[in-house]
Order: sequence, then structure tokens, then C-alpha cells
Amino acid sequence: MSTSSRMWRSLLANPFRLLPVSFAALIGLGMCLLLLPQATASGQKTTVLNALFTATSAVCVTGLSVVDTATHWTGFGQGIILLLIQLGGLGIVTVVSIGVVLVAERIGLSHTRVLAADLRTDSYSNLPKLVRNIVLTTLAFEALFAVVLSARFFFAHNYGFRTAALHGVFHSISAWNNAGFALYTDNFLGFANDWFFSIAVCLAVILGGIGFPVLRSFAIHKFNWRMWPLHSKLMVSATAVLLVLGTALFLVFEWSNPETLGALPESSRLHSAFFHSVQTRTAGFNSVDVAALNEESLLVSTFLMFIGGGSASTAGGIKVTTFAMLAFVIWAEIRGDRDVNMFGRRIAEDAQRQALTVALVGVGVLAASTLALMTLGDTSLTAAAFEAVSALSTVGLSTGVTTDEGSPTQIVLVLLMFLGRLGPVVLAAAIVLRSRPNMFRFPSERPLIG
Repeated sequence: MSTSSRMWRSLLANPFRLLPVSFAALIGLGMCLLLLPQATASGQKTTVLNALFTATSAVCVTGLSVVDTATHWTGFGQGIILLLIQLGGLGIVTVVSIGVVLVAERIGLSHTRVLAADLRTDSYSNLPKLVRNIVLTTLAFEALFAVVLSARFFFAHNYGFRTAALHGVFHSISAWNNAGFALYTDNFLGFANDWFFSIAVCLAVILGGIGFPVLRSFAIHKFNWRMWPLHSKLMVSATAVLLVLGTALFLVFEWSNPETLGALPESSRLHSAFFHSVQTRTAGFNSVDVAALNEESLLVSTFLMFIGGGSASTAGGIKVTTFAMLAFVIWAEIRGDRDVNMFGRRIAEDAQRQALTVALVGVGVLAASTLALMTLGDTSLTAAAFEAVSALSTVGLSTGVTTDEGSPTQIVLVLLMFLGRLGPVVLAAAIVLRSRPNMFRFPSERPLIG
């Protein structure tokens, strides 16, 4: 057996190994396409690092950028970025599987294991239907929001029909996939007073980042809360709390800031605060100057970005369900309860350990990357932590560190975006894959805590 055959069999033996390889290959392809002369606007120069950073940010649906998306890239280059966002959002393994499903109507066992890893499911029999549902749901919502945004550009902002349609499609796909790329130099600062536009983008971000399992629950059970599975109940309730809390805190801290909300009419401040709260779910659009936020707001943003969005979605972070589960664990421990219960269900101990592992590994990576950014560049603790969380949680919000610092800092951010897109998924799945019953148990003993 050849070396390449052994490597391929090794990858298929553990589907979680193939996911990083697939995403790395897509990033490499995107980088090569962005280096083509046709992708760069006249008078601009694209370096290898520029192309690598942009391709990684697009595939990992982050939105951080070292060049101005609106002016640096041609229409062809922006089209490449949009394609990378779409493929990265759906998942390269899912996209490849679509062709297999449409042609053969069934998937081989090895390929099915890979797809199951990407979709976070252990049921192989319903994967073809699941893939179709995911793709159709994605395309349907993207088309819906593309129509809404295009109409808004055309009627409210006097864009030409073609320009309105192109901008509507681009920003719909970017919003649904929580990517944060915009065709404007100042992102969405020019739309800060447009409440309709802000709410439309927020809805696309929320629905895209809440996760396909939740959307499926809603499609099947509608508003019958009792029939919803635990994951959907936890995701919806925790998301609502975080969005309301984030909006309230941004209103309090930024209301009188003359460089952010204070510069807007009072009628626009509420939806602008809500917009920023939503974008910290890992979308990355901004309608106020992030670099001008108060320290308190930056801290709140960092906290919300670290939590992120929903599992099996386009969002990043440690995930809302991970955070909510740990909150319930702490509450149960404070109360002295033997079990951790949520919505009338007892949470298994292995799920609690899995959530704790994902969260603590995330904290460790964040601490190390923050130190690296401070060491490699002239960056303060607050700015370094904010940028590190933004990259690791695939958010895309920036205080300017990404463009101001040099190549070493940008390389660190590239690694963080890649790790943030795949790390929590691969880590959580690997824990489940390696779980096995113990043949024996050691005698128990309690160390001192606190």
C-alpha cells in the first residue's frame, strides 16, 4: 500500500482529522485565487499574507481584514470572498457531500462518517435528508434576506437595481453566515440611523447563528415549547437573555459617548445598541466605531464574543449552550443539588465535563494568544484580549490591531481564526469519540477546594 493510500485511510478512520485538512485546502485555494491579478483593484497590491489572511477570514466566517474589502478587491475578488464565505459557512465537507447525495442518492460509509462529524450527528441513516434540509434552509433564508436588503437599498438609499441586488446578495450571505464582511470602507456606520436595515441584518445573523437543530425544532414543533428538545429550549432562552443584557449594558455605557451612541439621534440609539449586541454573537458587522467604545463596553463585548452563538451553526465561540450549562452547574453546586437539572431534564455528567473542557481550553488559548499579541506588537491588554477573542470566536470586530500591527501579529490571528472555527467542534467530538467504559475505578478521595 502506498504512503498516500495509508494517509487517506488514516484520515477516513477518524473523520475529525479530515475537517481541518478540508478547511485548510479551501483556504489555500482561496488564497491562490485572491492572488490572481484579476482579483485586485487597479493601484492596489496583494501580498501572500494579505491573501492568506483574507481567505482564512472568509472560510472561517470571521470578517477580520487587513485590507479594505470595498476598495482593495475587484468585483471578481469580492465574488471569491463571497464564495469562500458560503462554503465556509455550510462546511466544506457538507458541500462536497451535496454532490454525492444528488448523484448517487446515498453516501458511502467512510464519507458518511466524515459528514456526521461535520454535522455533529451520530445518525448515518438520515444524513442525505439532513444535508438537503441544511442546504435548502440556508439558500431559502439567504434568498429571503437578499430580497429584503436589496429592496431597502433600492427604495430607501436610491441604489440602482443592479447595485442594490449585488449588495443585497453579498450582505445577506455575509450576515446569514455570521461573516461580517461588508462592501463599505466603514462597514455599516453609514446605516446607523436606518432601523429597518439594522433589524433585517440582525435577524439574519440571529437565525444563522442560532443553529440548524433549533431551526429544525421550530419547523417541526412551531411554537409548541413543550415539544422542543432541551438543546433548543436552552439555546433560545439563553440567547434571548444575552441579547437583552448586551443591549442594556451598551445603552448604559455608550449612551453619552460622543464617538459612538452619543453621536446618534436618541431614536437610533436603541436599535444601534441592539445591533452591536447581536454582532458580538460572532457576526462582526459594526454601525459604531468599535475603537471608540468605552473600556466597559469592550469588556462586555469580549465576554459576549467568547460565548459566541449556537452549536451546528455558522457562529463561533465556546457556544451559548456550553456557557449556559456551566452556569447551571455552578447554580446546582451553590444550592447543594445532587444533579444538574434544566427544563425538567437531568444533565449527564459527561456532558458537564465536556462543556468544562471546551470552556477551559478556550480560556487557555485566549490567555496564550493575548500574551502573544502583546509581545509581538505594541498592543495594550484590553486591545490584545479583544482582538484575540474576536479572532478565536470568529467574530470580526476590531479595534484596529489587525491592520495596525505587523506580519507576526497577523499570522497569530490567522492561526486563531482557523483554530476558532474548527477547534471547539473537533475537541468536543474527539472527547465523545474517545469515551469508553472504565474496567476499574480507583478509591475516591476529596482534595481541598477553595
